[in-house]
Amino acid sequence: MLQMTIQQALAKMDAGEISAVALTRAYLDQIERLEPQIRAYITLTPESALEQAQAADDLRTQGVTSQQKPLLGIPLAIKDVLSTAGVETTCASKILKGYVPPFDATCVARLKEAGMVMLGKLNMDEFAMGSSTENSGFFPTHNPWDLERVPGGSSGGSAAAVAALMCMGALGTDTGGSIRLPGAFCGIAALKPSYGRVSRYGLIAYGSSLDGAGPMTRTVEDAARIFAVMAGHDPLDSTSMPDAVPDYVGALTGDIRGLRVGVPKEYFVDGIRPEVEQTVRAALNQLEALGAELVEISLPHTQYSLPVYYMVATSEASSNLARFDGIRFGTPVAGEDMWDTFRKTRGQGFGAEVKRRIMLGTYALSAGYYDAYYGKATQVRALIKRDFESAFADVDVIAAPTATSVAFKIGQKMDDPLEMYLADVLTIAPNLAGICGISVPCGFSSENLPIGLQLIGPSMGEATILKAAHAYEQATEWHQRIAPIAADS
Repeated sequence: MLQMTIQQALAKMDAGEISAVALTRAYLDQIERLEPQIRAYITLTPESALEQAQAADDLRTQGVTSQQKPLLGIPLAIKDVLSTAGVETTCASKILKGYVPPFDATCVARLKEAGMVMLGKLNMDEFAMGSSTENSGFFPTHNPWDLERVPGGSSGGSAAAVAALMCMGALGTDTGGSIRLPGAFCGIAALKPSYGRVSRYGLIAYGSSLDGAGPMTRTVEDAARIFAVMAGHDPLDSTSMPDAVPDYVGALTGDIRGLRVGVPKEYFVDGIRPEVEQTVRAALNQLEALGAELVEISLPHTQYSLPVYYMVATSEASSNLARFDGIRFGTPVAGEDMWDTFRKTRGQGFGAEVKRRIMLGTYALSAGYYDAYYGKATQVRALIKRDFESAFADVDVIAAPTATSVAFKIGQKMDDPLEMYLADVLTIAPNLAGICGISVPCGFSSENLPIGLQLIGPSMGEATILKAAHAYEQATEWHQRIAPIAADS
């Protein structure tokens, strides 16, 4: 039951062959079995999940089907940076321990309206700042393919839960690669939408001009089904785009003949593990065999993506995280007076990486340095965006590795922030440009660790990258492999 796709599960529930309650119990049992080793969940909601599943079964007895509610009875889980009404939302930070939002994030509300069963809230790097989920204020998450390795970050709990069959799909968020990198490290399909395609209302902000929520699933079709529910304009988010939502599932025709695939030379440089490059190039050959045309392109400002990102993102974080003082929400630490309470609350509530990024951003925004750092970064960001616009005048999608390596060992990079930041070097540029990207598994290393292929599309080009990713997925068997720890489920 756990290895079914969303479409298979919907068909069986609509036909009365299985119930939403039985499906939900199967996932709760899997969580009980594997959670002590994986540590993917911060908060579990088994009672309300079973109530939601029973409600889905009741609706079906009244004649409601997945045609009316496209996720009716599907057990999903939510990254803990997305607000959930009545369920604790911590951003994996001690400073928000005990915070229970009175409202749902728009993307969560839309999944609920579509019939989702919510299993719980997933672990992450604190305030989405990290590439390994080791920066969680509570505990690290372990990669289901190798428990000694990281699942990637910041949506590591989401990726690990999907890969370990501890939910049918999950929501993650991506500021500089936080959906795609864990997707690659855990061997699942992971979609980062274009900026403005999915509402950010209720997404607790890290970098407001970069953040976005997206689906993480075992197949591209499952991702398309969840994404179709999430996408669309939201009057509660002024950055939400008014564009109509295409038929993402209908776009998965499997036919990519004539598709022009750009291969950027800047994404195949020194520092990429040879095994990763060989595997991704084999995937490019597979796309060509399916009828796509490979075109070598250049994105000349790629080398500036990392420093630009860490100027823009940390500056926005400095501003966004100023509100967390333990007074209006969260957990205060008592001091001698108001200012001492602020200092102690933020000093003890935030972890080391969050404090590091707040200080970097505050410095970059300070008087006398704003033009030299943040101002200059925004100018170079415009050049990076222009690179992509020029490339998409000649190609339909861009293909590259998702990461330069496979999942690394837990603790391996924690003492070297720069080395950790480099983990996102191939995923940052699409966030700076506001465009979309997806990671799909394209092979395995000699240690049996997943390797990801990244497909990048223009703004609002999700239908095209989903189509290309699905065609590749259907021509290969990598997505069918199950992590050993979950294989006997």
